[in-house]
Amino acid sequence: MKANHFIYTTFAGCCLLAATLTGCSSDFLDKTPESDYVADKYYNSDAAVVKAIEPLYNRAWHEFNRRSLMAMGSIRANDAWNPYVNSEFARFQLTGLDENVAAAWSALYNVVSMTTETIDNVRNYSTSEVSEAVKNQAYGECYLLRATAYFYLLRGWGEIVLYENNQEIITEPVRPLTKEEDVLKFIVRDLRRAINLLPESGTDHHPSRYAAKAMLAKVLLAQSGWNQPTRNETILSEVVSLCDEVINCGQYSLMSDYEELFRMQNNDNPETILALRWAKPSSNEYGSMNATYSDLAPNDISDDVNVWGGSLCPSPDMIDYYNEEPADSFRLRGTFFSYGRHYDYLWTNEGGFTYKKHWMQVKKGVLGRKADAGGELDQMASPLNTYLMRLADVYLIKAEALLGNRASTDDPKALEAFNATRLRAKLPAKTSFSFEDLIRERRIEFCMEYLNWFDMVVWYRWKPQYMLDFFNNKQHRAFEIRENDILLNKNGTFSYRGYLNSGTDCWYFADWTNNNGGIYWNDFMAKNVDVNATNVTVKGNIIHDKSDGYVYDLNELIRQNTNMLPIKLTEANIFMPYPETDVIQNPYFTQAPQNYDFGE
Repeated sequence: MKANHFIYTTFAGCCLLAATLTGCSSDFLDKTPESDYVADKYYNSDAAVVKAIEPLYNRAWHEFNRRSLMAMGSIRANDAWNPYVNSEFARFQLTGLDENVAAAWSALYNVVSMTTETIDNVRNYSTSEVSEAVKNQAYGECYLLRATAYFYLLRGWGEIVLYENNQEIITEPVRPLTKEEDVLKFIVRDLRRAINLLPESGTDHHPSRYAAKAMLAKVLLAQSGWNQPTRNETILSEVVSLCDEVINCGQYSLMSDYEELFRMQNNDNPETILALRWAKPSSNEYGSMNATYSDLAPNDISDDVNVWGGSLCPSPDMIDYYNEEPADSFRLRGTFFSYGRHYDYLWTNEGGFTYKKHWMQVKKGVLGRKADAGGELDQMASPLNTYLMRLADVYLIKAEALLGNRASTDDPKALEAFNATRLRAKLPAKTSFSFEDLIRERRIEFCMEYLNWFDMVVWYRWKPQYMLDFFNNKQHRAFEIRENDILLNKNGTFSYRGYLNSGTDCWYFADWTNNNGGIYWNDFMAKNVDVNATNVTVKGNIIHDKSDGYVYDLNELIRQNTNMLPIKLTEANIFMPYPETDVIQNPYFTQAPQNYDFGE
């Protein structure tokens, strides 16, 4: 294992100390503990123990959340694309030298180390003034977060180094990789421990046992089909039971308006089951703040904040999904800006903001100007929580478990779970759904929430050939869609044109018979361009769709251009490469993984 990863591990207590000593203006982080932090003196009250675990929801995850999580979870899933924003993740051209790969790997192991050390500190240093209930709460939260970090590592890299004792890993940092099935078994064990230790009801934004049950349902769903063609029905039955417990516990409910999930005023909403909770930008504590904002926000919408994002545009896949069902406008407007949409809570000092570009840019996570966020917005500093689990996920986990190994289902319980997110989006209920329908629903519901690729990896481990076909023939990667390349049609669909960006050259995927710049395309038979398409030159007003008998095979068009090779996903590039320095320093990384010693 890379030496300095576990040298960093030895400083987990120092990281915890730095986070604990820092006073922040966030309600979650607003108490400054004793200035003299020494482990054997600090854990002398319930309040001190509770305060010690709060950095595990922000500082511990900071370097993973800062840039790697978006790249891994959303850009890799082809939710959105731009050649200048972590495009190597979407092109599947990553190497072990990539800094964001190394940052994610290190940060997730930092979570493992900090949670493990906190367990040891609470166990070894808590005085008689600390109640058993609070000690159990601390243990439970640490097990929950350690399991969550390992679950990200598993879905990111597959075989990983597994450990549960910091001193042992410091003494012997060079360790073998662990088999994926044993990593899952370890994660399940940690989550069952968390369930037994966490309280029935959470307090002050600290989770209850139902957060661990929700995460266990997600992990068990993965385990039910991991590396086997048929999902285990006994495990699926437990998944459904866990989901029902979470749904019916009375602690969570779906927000009535999808868009409201992504406003700072609703950071602590009833749909949140587990989230990273960040310090306010005014705290000036960089390592405890949500640093994604400048990579995400358009500079002409957040024009008084130093941002450099805004170039992320939905992939052709996502535009086609929205075109399939134009009535899905509430989730669209909460996820991407599109022509003519008005937001009364952005640019409030000017009566609201109307998006007037013939383009689409990421809306989810964008808060507008500083005044729109009460001043709590700055360069690389957003006040928004990062969702790790919300109730919508539990409904769709239940639906997937009830679908099980069938091609489709009209089971009433499965439909009730599947339709929960659709009905919230003001869409008609389905009378049956297939696995393909479930993929589509999850992609739209969680687009640009950094979850979709991790779900795809789970499906790949269950249905590898199905998912390789999906990746290579149903997704279209690396097509850049620029400003003025998306036109709103009168029926609510979008016609678009794009370019294949190889990193060295750009190529229209539109038909070259229109020598003036390419044909706008729509897969769903919508001929009429919005008459308000001002500032756009539609060359000859040429719009083609399927009603013309005009069907693109984008991958075939790419193959015809010898300079443009389609991105091909295989077993060799689904998982991330290990950081190069780890591979060099640890010979086990080139050897077969081993079983984990559970001491049973």
